[in-house]
Amino acid sequence: MPSLTVPPAARYISPPTTQEKLDYADLAVIDLSKAQDAKGRAELAIQASDAMKNHGFFYIINHGYTSSQTERMFDIADVPFSCVEPDEKRVYTGKMKETGSYQGYKPRQYWHIDNGVHDQLEHYNINRDVTKREHPEAVRPFLNEIEAFARHSHFNVLHPILRLLALGLELPEDALVDLHGYSSVGETYGNHLLALLKVSTLTRPSKVRFMKYYPRSQAEELKTKNVWLKGHTDFGTITVLYSQPVSALQILTRDGKWKWIKHIENALVINAGDALEFLSGGYYKATIHRVVQPPADQRNCTRLGLFYFCMTDDAVKLVPLAESPVLQRVGIERRCDDVDAPTMEAWRRGRTSAYGQTQLKAAEEGKVEEEVINGVLVKHYN
Repeated sequence: MPSLTVPPAARYISPPTTQEKLDYADLAVIDLSKAQDAKGRAELAIQASDAMKNHGFFYIINHGYTSSQTERMFDIADVPFSCVEPDEKRVYTGKMKETGSYQGYKPRQYWHIDNGVHDQLEHYNINRDVTKREHPEAVRPFLNEIEAFARHSHFNVLHPILRLLALGLELPEDALVDLHGYSSVGETYGNHLLALLKVSTLTRPSKVRFMKYYPRSQAEELKTKNVWLKGHTDFGTITVLYSQPVSALQILTRDGKWKWIKHIENALVINAGDALEFLSGGYYKATIHRVVQPPADQRNCTRLGLFYFCMTDDAVKLVPLAESPVLQRVGIERRCDDVDAPTMEAWRRGRTSAYGQTQLKAAEEGKVEEEVINGVLVKHYN
């Protein structure tokens, strides 16, 4: 009989929310509990589709995790950083540039930010198949809970969102869900998808990420103009961020202004990535976002993040879903010709290997830096 107890974890105490008056983005708040029936999904689909078109970001509430469950996951998220010694971290450091995979630790100062300054950001990445590789000793007792968190994020958060976005394209509800399998490598889809993808086995690359930002010196802040992570798009389909109180995340709005993302207790922050932009023919655009120095009353705080990064199965070719009646009416914006479109695997490996490691080319009077990955132009915003 399985144990009803869970292993102890040190309580992670979050800092209080900022009291400064920040210019927050006006984002939709979607109540996922209303997606239980067809009528509710149809109503939410309009809201989610509009939010994704206009901002590429929105909030989710009533996602199925209680506040205490979320707090427990933040306790676990801090374990790889606070309970693992540097020597052991080095054993589990990922080889991002060589493999195009973030599995394991991304150490601090791996990415170049600006003017010779490197990042002060550490993260630990776990494939949703938690047995895929070994983990530090302190993390091992929590693997069952991490796997349950991944399943919840995938089936109870990602899939309902994908159904709403598919409805927004006037496609069958599971058109996007069918591209985001969960089971381990080797499991196959139904015959209709196998014929479409021309594969018999699929790799599922979505992952859990624990992330921790550390304060920087004033000299580093001056050299980078207080930017901790340059403006960029995520390379997957959907990013699920469990809201936390340290303000630092900003999005670039359609009118060219940077606006802050507000903390909402036990809410999720959802954003579109490159793969969703490819698949939706530009209808849902990947939103540019960045991380900056927190406001003065949170300046010396560390910032702990809890993420579920969602991608299609590796073999999916990122071409527009041209059968969408919406796309047939409004037209398709392609970032490359369909014949040249990358697979999810090629895109994630290219983006992962290059990020923070390549020499970027300045464009648009120095406000934008560019690189070409798999024949597609990728922009980074200062």
